[in-house]
Amino acid sequence: MESMKEYIEEAEKDLLHTYNRYQVVLDKGDGVYLYDIEGKKYLDFCSGIAVFALGYNNQKYNDALKAQIDKLIHTSNYYYNVPAIEAAKKMKRVSGMDRVFFTNSGAEAVEGAIKAARKYAYLKDGCTDHEIIAMEHSFHGRTMGALSVTGNPKYREAFQPMIGNIRFAKMNDFESVLENVTDKTCAILFETVQGEGGIYPAEESFMKQVKALCEERDILLILDEIQCGVGRTGYMYAWQKYGIKPDIMTSAKALGCGVPVGAFLMTEKVAANSLTSGDHGTTYGGNPLAASAINIVLDLFEENHIIDNVKEVGAYLAEKLDTLVAEYDCIETRRGIGLMQGLVFNKPVGDIITKALEKGLILINAGTDIIRFVPPLIITKANVDEMIVILRDCLEE
Repeated sequence: MESMKEYIEEAEKDLLHTYNRYQVVLDKGDGVYLYDIEGKKYLDFCSGIAVFALGYNNQKYNDALKAQIDKLIHTSNYYYNVPAIEAAKKMKRVSGMDRVFFTNSGAEAVEGAIKAARKYAYLKDGCTDHEIIAMEHSFHGRTMGALSVTGNPKYREAFQPMIGNIRFAKMNDFESVLENVTDKTCAILFETVQGEGGIYPAEESFMKQVKALCEERDILLILDEIQCGVGRTGYMYAWQKYGIKPDIMTSAKALGCGVPVGAFLMTEKVAANSLTSGDHGTTYGGNPLAASAINIVLDLFEENHIIDNVKEVGAYLAEKLDTLVAEYDCIETRRGIGLMQGLVFNKPVGDIITKALEKGLILINAGTDIIRFVPPLIITKANVDEMIVILRDCLEE
């Protein structure tokens, strides 16, 4: 067996260096724990960046995927397949939306949402100069369209020119949105809870004002629920907390719990007046394997009362993090909803995250000064206590 060091050296020779990875080779998982190839155990408060909602090695999930692999993995979208039909029906039920398009990732879901919004506007006036308002500090993905609406110049700089006619407003600042609205605005896009940008939830008043503006001017409201969706906030989709329904919504990450799958969903009104045959497509999107992952995930969410657990344990996590805020001068505040929480420090957090990893706790950042907590949604209060003990050790050091 090769050593961890040998595997890492091999990876650095063969893989394109676009990630500064932690010096760990992970091998297997069970519940809320991961194990590296040397057998070291880690408590996981990252869940593959808010992906592995049901934890690792869930037998029903594994069995469902194995059964589908034995039947049929891929057909292309020239044909129908039963898992995709069932997955679309379930997604409509949990989201309250009317139409679904399956993608392979969150970034692709954002690309589709942008195209749908532009086509909707094009069909109204035949023009191609429509504008989209996105938010500063947002993150929507790395593909060219998703990058164009990502409100962080450092991600965009080297890849200019982006797709055009994008304006940036300030999150939770309605006046800033109004300043950017023109008669060419076709959509307003934001994450219901900003993830990468620092765990900023949209305020209810802001969402209501934006929604009213959109309805008044026939502008489409696009909500990015890629990270904050699929139960993470204690609601199946974070916008459901406020009852403010988007015209288009994106979903991914926990939707497949590890199988690469995403989706964008829309109301019937948008579906009837935007993308049509030949406008958009994907080779793999909604294939039987990916769709069967969605089906078992949504079934297990219901069966295991995942949303109830997020509400209960999320409140407990928030309470424990607030205790740390009160206790340590280096921590300024806590932000978040449910099991999507952030601790804001007055210094970079890289060293703390590295120390935590050495002590068997996996954490990630959101920006240089924020530790992000996005554990599997099956965690218990005992897991929170275990995490707090290790984190406190790191802070003491």
